Amino acid sequence: MINVSVELRSGAACFRVAVWAESIERALSIAGAQYPGREAKVLFPIDPEAFFAKESVCASEVAVSAPAVLKLAETDQTQA
Repeated sequence: MINVSVELRSGAACFRVAVWAESIERALSIAGAQYPGREAKVLFPIDPEAFFAKESVCASEVAVSAPAVLKLAETDQTQA
Protein backbone atom coordinates (compact mmCIF):
# COMPACT_ATOMS: atom_id res chain seq x y z
CA MET A 1 0.00 0.00 0.00
CA ILE A 2 1.07 3.56 -0.71
CA ASN A 3 0.10 6.93 0.73
CA VAL A 4 -0.29 10.00 -1.49
CA SER A 5 -1.75 13.47 -1.03
CA VAL A 6 -4.48 14.30 -3.52
CA GLU A 7 -5.84 17.76 -4.25
CA LEU A 8 -9.54 17.93 -5.12
CA ARG A 9 -10.77 21.02 -6.94
CA SER A 10 -14.19 22.27 -7.99
CA GLY A 11 -14.02 25.77 -9.43
CA ALA A 12 -12.21 28.05 -6.98
CA ALA A 13 -12.71 25.67 -4.04
CA CYS A 14 -10.03 23.08 -3.34
CA PHE A 15 -8.91 20.83 -0.50
CA ARG A 16 -6.40 18.05 0.09
CA VAL A 17 -6.88 14.47 1.21
CA ALA A 18 -4.47 11.67 2.11
CA VAL A 19 -5.27 8.43 0.32
CA TRP A 20 -3.90 4.95 1.00
CA ALA A 21 -4.26 2.57 -1.94
CA GLU A 22 -2.46 -0.11 -3.94
CA SER A 23 -1.30 2.36 -6.62
CA ILE A 24 -1.31 6.07 -7.45
CA GLU A 25 -3.88 5.45 -10.18
CA ARG A 26 -6.16 3.66 -7.68
CA ALA A 27 -5.70 6.49 -5.15
CA LEU A 28 -6.93 9.01 -7.74
CA SER A 29 -9.84 6.74 -8.60
CA ILE A 30 -10.86 6.40 -4.94
CA ALA A 31 -10.61 10.15 -4.30
CA GLY A 32 -12.65 10.89 -7.43
CA ALA A 33 -15.32 8.37 -6.43
CA GLN A 34 -15.53 9.76 -2.89
CA TYR A 35 -15.82 13.35 -4.15
CA PRO A 36 -17.63 13.16 -7.53
CA GLY A 37 -17.58 16.20 -9.79
CA ARG A 38 -14.20 17.38 -8.51
CA GLU A 39 -10.89 17.27 -10.36
CA ALA A 40 -8.38 15.03 -8.52
CA LYS A 41 -4.62 15.33 -8.93
CA VAL A 42 -1.62 13.99 -7.03
CA LEU A 43 0.37 16.60 -5.13
CA PHE A 44 4.10 16.63 -5.80
CA PRO A 45 6.67 16.21 -4.49
CA ILE A 46 5.71 12.89 -2.92
CA ASP A 47 7.25 12.44 0.53
CA PRO A 48 9.45 9.32 0.19
CA GLU A 49 9.28 8.65 3.95
CA ALA A 50 5.46 8.52 3.92
CA PHE A 51 4.94 6.97 0.47
CA PHE A 52 4.91 3.32 1.56
CA ALA A 53 2.51 2.38 4.34
CA LYS A 54 4.48 1.53 7.48
CA GLU A 55 1.53 -0.20 9.11
CA SER A 56 -0.30 -3.19 7.76
CA VAL A 57 -3.35 -1.85 5.93
CA CYS A 58 -6.09 -4.29 5.04
CA ALA A 59 -6.36 -4.53 1.25
CA SER A 60 -10.16 -4.44 1.49
CA GLU A 61 -10.13 -1.03 3.22
CA VAL A 62 -8.74 2.27 2.11
CA ALA A 63 -8.52 5.33 4.33
CA VAL A 64 -9.19 8.80 2.98
CA SER A 65 -8.72 11.72 5.35
CA ALA A 66 -9.87 15.24 4.83
CA PRO A 67 -9.43 16.13 7.94
CA ALA A 68 -11.40 13.24 9.47
CA VAL A 69 -10.58 9.67 8.47
CA LEU A 70 -13.25 7.88 6.47
CA LYS A 71 -13.06 4.13 5.83
CA LEU A 72 -14.12 3.04 2.38
CA ALA A 73 -14.72 -0.59 1.51
CA GLU A 74 -13.37 -1.37 -1.93
CA THR A 75 -15.78 -3.24 -4.18
CA ASP A 76 -14.77 -5.95 -6.59
CA GLN A 77 -14.98 -4.35 -10.07
CA THR A 78 -15.74 -7.75 -11.69
CA GLN A 79 -19.12 -7.94 -9.93
CA ALA A 80 -20.48 -4.79 -11.62
